[in-house]
Amino acid sequence: MSALHDAMLAEMEAASRLVYQAMTPTPQLHWPLLDRRSGCEVWVKHENHAPVGAFKLRGGLVYMHRLREARPEVSGVIAATRGNHGQSIAFAAARVGLRAVIVVPDGNSPEKNAAMRALGAELVEFGDDFQEALERARVLADEQGLHMIPSFHPWLVQGVCSAALEFLRAVPDLRTVYVPIGMGSGICAMIAVRDALGLSTRIVGVVAEGAPAYADSYWAGRLMTTPTAHTLADGLACRVPDPTAVDIIAQGADRVVTVKDEEILAAMRHYLSDTHNLAEGAGAAPLAALLADAGAQAGSKVGLVLSGGNADAELIVRALSGASP
Repeated sequence: MSALHDAMLAEMEAASRLVYQAMTPTPQLHWPLLDRRSGCEVWVKHENHAPVGAFKLRGGLVYMHRLREARPEVSGVIAATRGNHGQSIAFAAARVGLRAVIVVPDGNSPEKNAAMRALGAELVEFGDDFQEALERARVLADEQGLHMIPSFHPWLVQGVCSAALEFLRAVPDLRTVYVPIGMGSGICAMIAVRDALGLSTRIVGVVAEGAPAYADSYWAGRLMTTPTAHTLADGLACRVPDPTAVDIIAQGADRVVTVKDEEILAAMRHYLSDTHNLAEGAGAAPLAALLADAGAQAGSKVGLVLSGGNADAELIVRALSGASP
């Protein structure tokens, strides 16, 4: 292994030690019923078992630690979110005694909103979607002297690398790993760890058909935005990608695919029936992509990142009933 890869791994392991001060590694499990359903050997990385029910906590913990080192004068932070990033920031800010303001769009998941408030966040509801909430957060950051935490940043990726390290070290011979793309920290971390470990695993990004900005960007070879991002998978509802994430995905991903909302609902249902695990929309999207791709993957060993399990009761009922989106 090269000196560069050694240095990359050392940085990832240092970030992992910060993460493990607040949480333990999550499991990666093999599920025979998913094998039967897909025709593959399926391993699932269960980030739904993290303390806030999603992988985002890892990035928030590392970001907050680095922020306290670099900017000790900061007394409060602000972020925009559809839920999991906000829970991560609220959790991590409380650990270091910082005020946390979280901006969500109007009509955001009431259960995710309640979880953020329970973690100590001051919640602001504004705008029709994530992008409008983000723009409002930037205004409030200036008005209130708060540090703006983006949804994609190298410190966030460093933290999320801890999950990818756990997965790829435990199951190093995966042919393909399917990773959902919200703003990109999850897939960029998987690419970085794959490269640092010197593996040949193919990495497939998954987005919702109604929020295809990252898929459009990948296939166009440049940053592409969309006027809307309509999907029941709120964690995938991006219409303005991060340019750095787009570049990393373009260089390191095998491809980026889209899945329909009805396929996501079916995948949520399959996770419940085949593994007794709850997957939110974004967390179920990789399984939806594998099932759409199963012919090409037949007989191979594949990984799925179940990125979170924070689904509202109403969405769970829809998934179980087989109701259309």
